[in-house]
Amino acid sequence: MSRYKLSGYNPIVTALIAAMALSCFTIGCSKPNANNTNPKGKAGSDNIVVLSSSNSNSGNIVEIREKMFATQISDVYMNPDDYLGKTIKLEGIFMGGQPYPDMDPYYSIFRYAPGGCCGNDGMAGFEVKGETCPIEIYPAGNSWVEATGVLKEIDSGSYKSLYIDLSSLTILSKRGAEYVVQ
Repeated sequence: MSRYKLSGYNPIVTALIAAMALSCFTIGCSKPNANNTNPKGKAGSDNIVVLSSSNSNSGNIVEIREKMFATQISDVYMNPDDYLGKTIKLEGIFMGGQPYPDMDPYYSIFRYAPGGCCGNDGMAGFEVKGETCPIEIYPAGNSWVEATGVLKEIDSGSYKSLYIDLSSLTILSKRGAEYVVQ
């Protein structure tokens, strides 16, 4: 049995993500770059880079692909020692928020996957953090992004969880499959 819970199957994580999504939709989110320009000011760019640093371990990249997205995410959670410290690259839905005033903001990149309480409302993905990326420039909720960063672990004493320490976060104009089966 793994010491990590699968992201789409943990009812507490699912409830937190649902609460964040609800708060984001009811309070509203604003895009950091409403004129669809990149940081250098060139209009009409298809991709908007909101974070980029040279901290990634580029020689050791694990790319989570669309065709086997949920399966690859599950493999990372089931075998974390095989992936910790490696650079992970994936595309998905960016969601974030601060469910409670006394909690730190929570950001994640995910796709909808099998699981959840109804069998088809689970989520597969990772929490993301970025020490070099100020919160003000994170994209609006429901943005389609490509993220790259190193897989790390949080040990709170009572549980361990995985997250991606971002080195690159790019808003993409073309969306992939939001619902994945595998």
